[in-house]
Amino acid sequence: MTSPLHDGPPSAYDIAIVGAGIVGLAHAYTAARRGQSVVVIERDRRANGASIRNFGFITVTGQERHTMWPLAKRSRDVWAEIAPRAGIAIEHQGLWLNARLPESVAVLEAFMATDMGEDCRLLSGAEARDTHPEICPAHTRAALWSPHEVRVESRTALPKLAAWLAQEMGVDFRTTTAVTAVAPPHIETSTGRVRAERAIVCPGDDLVTLFPERIAAYAPTRCRLSMLRLDTPGFRLPGGVMSDLGLVRYQGYSHLPQAEALRRRLGDSHAAHLAHGVHLIVVQSADGSLVVGDSHHYDDTPDPFAGQDTEALILDEFTAATGLQPPPVRERWTGTYSSCPDRPFFIDTPSDLVRLVMVTCGAGASTAFGIAEQTFAGF
Repeated sequence: MTSPLHDGPPSAYDIAIVGAGIVGLAHAYTAARRGQSVVVIERDRRANGASIRNFGFITVTGQERHTMWPLAKRSRDVWAEIAPRAGIAIEHQGLWLNARLPESVAVLEAFMATDMGEDCRLLSGAEARDTHPEICPAHTRAALWSPHEVRVESRTALPKLAAWLAQEMGVDFRTTTAVTAVAPPHIETSTGRVRAERAIVCPGDDLVTLFPERIAAYAPTRCRLSMLRLDTPGFRLPGGVMSDLGLVRYQGYSHLPQAEALRRRLGDSHAAHLAHGVHLIVVQSADGSLVVGDSHHYDDTPDPFAGQDTEALILDEFTAATGLQPPPVRERWTGTYSSCPDRPFFIDTPSDLVRLVMVTCGAGASTAFGIAEQTFAGF
């Protein structure tokens, strides 16, 4: 599509963005907001990868304290600013984390003593059951409430964001176009050369097409996650829902000293869940249905087959955390994203005119707008 803000595409753009997932779109927005002419080049007709196969849950609370937490706060603010302008509904806000183990309560108490607990509340089990009895079974020991999160429907939010960038921000899109070489001012593609003074490459989990030697230096692999959509439970959730397992996965909790005892406890009681990377997130859509997940399996070429055993573990944690029997499964899908062992993202510099940006922890929706601002701060 060509933006209506000018009669046709310019002979040369200020910047080319390779990839129309959330990381690419965040960089396109940031560039356009700075008054630059932008073209986004995408190999598919529309974003079809991890950016639309996730929860759409912009998670702030629990992100790693020093790097990811401030990026998530900034990204949440950008989402809140642009969502109404782009016609993107905020489906719900906030996070409710049920804890049923005494070791989990210790982690949450330690979390609340940090600056990350600002504006959050830690409820006792009795308070939690009084507040939301529909999702707090008798064994709930405590619940963390955070007001910081927002949730969008990824599969519709990404197309709406792209359309808004084109119609209102002057961003041009070239879809079904593969980029084969990036050497500004020349961007070589399957549909011809594009001229741009600079380029930002956002390849998602494609580790081999562009700058493979640069990517390989970070030792990434790929992670496959399993997701479910369940029928409505007949009521509205108070926000996104998580459980004890999230306290050993999200580094804002898991890096606290108190998390070690919880990790040992779960290693005994939930060994299969941990082996499959299962932790619980439940979010709700406008029609009341629930998006539930997920699991994490790592491989350079992840197996595309998701077994019933993993699904059973996810639904087991759903019931243990909420006391609910799972509603019928409406949809199942998998997604893959790039993953690094020692960093949540990187901004690499193949040349003075090119940046290579990858989110390597599955938190693109939560942090991409903040990362984009970092990219441009030094570019």
